[in-house]
Amino acid sequence: MALAAICLLPVASMAQPKIATLNLKKVFDSYYKTKQADALLQDQGADADKVLKGWLDDYQTANTEYKKLIEGANDQVVSAEERAKRKKAAEAKVVEISSLEKSITQFKKEATTRIEEQKRRMREKILAELREKINAKAKARNYTHVLDTGAEGNTFTPILLYAETENDLTEELITEINQSAPAGFLESLKDSKAPVNTPPDLDKSK
Repeated sequence: MALAAICLLPVASMAQPKIATLNLKKVFDSYYKTKQADALLQDQGADADKVLKGWLDDYQTANTEYKKLIEGANDQVVSAEERAKRKKAAEAKVVEISSLEKSITQFKKEATTRIEEQKRRMREKILAELREKINAKAKARNYTHVLDTGAEGNTFTPILLYAETENDLTEELITEINQSAPAGFLESLKDSKAPVNTPPDLDKSK
């Protein structure tokens, strides 16, 4: 009996794996929460652009005023006292321009950092949610592995070169995760001409 048990061990360890496939990138991009987050990020980007445009307008105005002050400071028609006054005003304008340059640079840096951080947080949140759904589906159907058909290597070539589509869960999962989408939301995106690009954090989309 002991010998029989030992002989059965290799058989058990050689049990065939049950493998499913799924294109994680397609699922992620098709998720309505990703699209909601995309729209939120675009709105925040547009708001940042408006603020930046205001800074740039002020910067352009300051440069124009500086040029006029320099011309006035070199105008021999006016008195030396007036030229000195205009020269002093031009020097003050240089300080103002320098301050605007620093403010613009800082604003752009902070806006970029903020949006990138929101993008990172969003990706982590959605991917964690999708991972839970994939794991639950795999366990319910006794799959031992789920391979990502959309994964790419460092050379941007597919990692999985071939897989049967019989056990692909991509479309099924997309349908499942979008069942709770707000009424008409996905249809409205089909009619929209504006592309949806990079998604941000989902905190405000709940």
